[in-house]
Amino acid sequence: MNIPEFAQNPESRCPVVLVLDTSASMKGAPIDALNRGISRFKYDVEQDAIASMRVEISIVSFGSSVDVVQDFVTIDDFSPPVLEASGKTPLGQGVRMGFQQLTRRCSLFKEAGVGFYRPWMFLVTDGAPTDGNLWKEVVEDVRVAVEEQKMLFFTVGVEGADLRILRAIAPKSSPPILLQDMRFEELFSWLSVSVCQMSRSSGGENTLYKLPPVDNWGVQQ
Repeated sequence: MNIPEFAQNPESRCPVVLVLDTSASMKGAPIDALNRGISRFKYDVEQDAIASMRVEISIVSFGSSVDVVQDFVTIDDFSPPVLEASGKTPLGQGVRMGFQQLTRRCSLFKEAGVGFYRPWMFLVTDGAPTDGNLWKEVVEDVRVAVEEQKMLFFTVGVEGADLRILRAIAPKSSPPILLQDMRFEELFSWLSVSVCQMSRSSGGENTLYKLPPVDNWGVQQ
């Protein structure tokens, strides 16, 4: 399949989808810190010439609505959005949309004959789901994908998050992480180091990676 974006940049891809809580409780300092963190991620990855062509980012927000704020683009084409906080916490819908984003993107890579590294989903929330038990259905799909080594899934709880539910959502191999003192910039620096390391490796979708410690921004629960 001849797709212009892959013809112009045939590098293998490392897709990352951020599933971000933009509910009303994130208003003020939390959403401002989250926006700074996303900008930091772009800056850090751009410093690596290879990673900037291989790392792709998509952003799904869930609050007053559930939206693909940013469809997949490589970091060199990414313009960080300014997220605003309002509404409830439809976490299940957000995770489902993020999972669909990754599934479609990886299918496109395969159709186009483009190599790719194991995709990442990164969930950040400060509350509990307000869309019923949908998260239980969605997380089962994610759990299977993680166990089959088809994706990496991380859950990050901001102050106020329901850690009981996050423990039920998170895979056993990666317990939820409680963010300390709104250290979003440190979180996204960790993420940039991790994905840059992956994107520069010679491994592919099924390769295992040793990730750096999270001590400077979070505590595993």
